[in-house]
Amino acid sequence: MPVLDAEILARLQFAFTVSFHILFPTLTIGLAGFLLFVEAQWLRTNDNAYLRLYHFWVRIFALTFGMGVVSGLVLSYQFGTNWSEFSRIAGPVVGPLIGFEVLTAFFMEAGFLGVMLFGWDKVGPRLHFLATFLVAFGTTLSSFWILSANSWMQTPAGAHIDPILGSYIPDDWIAIIFNPSFLYRLAHMLTASFLTTAIFIAGVSAYYMLSGKHTALARKSQSIALWAVLVLAPLQIFIGDQHGLNVLEHQPVKVAAMEANWERQAGAPLILFALPDSKLEKNHFEISIPKGASLILTHDINGVVPGLKDVPREDRPPVGIVFWSFRVMVGLGMLFLLIGVWGAYARYKGTLETNLWFNRLCLASMPAGFIATLAGWFVAEVGRQPYTIYGVLRTSDSISPIISGTMIATTLTVFLVVYGGIFSAYLYYLVKLIRVGPALPAPEDEADAPEAIQGARPGLIVPAE
Repeated sequence: MPVLDAEILARLQFAFTVSFHILFPTLTIGLAGFLLFVEAQWLRTNDNAYLRLYHFWVRIFALTFGMGVVSGLVLSYQFGTNWSEFSRIAGPVVGPLIGFEVLTAFFMEAGFLGVMLFGWDKVGPRLHFLATFLVAFGTTLSSFWILSANSWMQTPAGAHIDPILGSYIPDDWIAIIFNPSFLYRLAHMLTASFLTTAIFIAGVSAYYMLSGKHTALARKSQSIALWAVLVLAPLQIFIGDQHGLNVLEHQPVKVAAMEANWERQAGAPLILFALPDSKLEKNHFEISIPKGASLILTHDINGVVPGLKDVPREDRPPVGIVFWSFRVMVGLGMLFLLIGVWGAYARYKGTLETNLWFNRLCLASMPAGFIATLAGWFVAEVGRQPYTIYGVLRTSDSISPIISGTMIATTLTVFLVVYGGIFSAYLYYLVKLIRVGPALPAPEDEADAPEAIQGARPGLIVPAE
């Protein structure tokens, strides 16, 4: 019977659980901002359409928030079970950062979420808006602490390893929190979350437009979402470029893997397609643009781009995964830019609601933001290998010494089965919520039932049967 590699299985288990988890905070971060915007618009205009949008999307927010909580609990346990050496060495730095997230962000989100969902008849409109604001602030603050911890692992600063204890000792918490890559990662992730959510809302709105249901509300939500895409897509491209310059400075081998660039060279080509071969240290079937990588990465057509051969084989990340994940992320980013520009043109021409192909594209693109987010995380995390703390602590030295491959394989199998069931249930209820749609009649039906609109109290809005 073959021996199961504990390190590989532990990495696969953590990659699976963290990839599963990140889907839900990505949506809740963006939805919290959307809910804050529509409630502010309701308070400003007293337009009940915004209120109905709020009550529809807050149900999806609550469902997704619950999934994020459940899936996130497992991650922290893995630090102790599978990665005890990492926890022992990096715990004095990473532990407090994660603890700050729970104490300052999660409790705020969880507490005021109850007011968002059940407080309409118990607090005034402005106090309810404050609760929505605090939940939105909490989701952003949660990202702040988690990304600070992750960024410190990518670009460690402000701490040193005690030679006697064999673990990190914090020297400067400001330097730890605001490590060299943190602000770039925070901006990149938050923008990705808002953009992913805007694409998702545009897709749901397109579904209603194509099916002829709730079209009045769909027009409003699609309009908001597409304005957001128009702004966020080019902004994300700019932030990604600045983040790339930071990665080039602090993690040059990761950049070399992203570009499948084997030799350090000036005027490096931008490889559009290739099949990287780590064994032969070359690319097969390469299609490239001369000097394109140097221009993009260094903003100089003759700039020097690092190569994978700058370091020994054992210090290189898996090139194929990083190379293709990066292209998936960038390609989808171009798709989002297309949606934003096409949406603006359709709005200008007055065909935003009637453009069949555009709405079909929006509907088909609903999962694209999540795929792009996962691809970006694959670039960041796989590109960091073979280190858990870049350049300092190797992954092979981070795993628990007494854990066995059989134990991890067993728990990984259980996770696959349980998470598959949980995700299926989530998709079932998500699709059900979308099919039901907003609870109250659409504005075009108000003439038939004006008392249902005018007499309804916000706290009494319930899903339609």
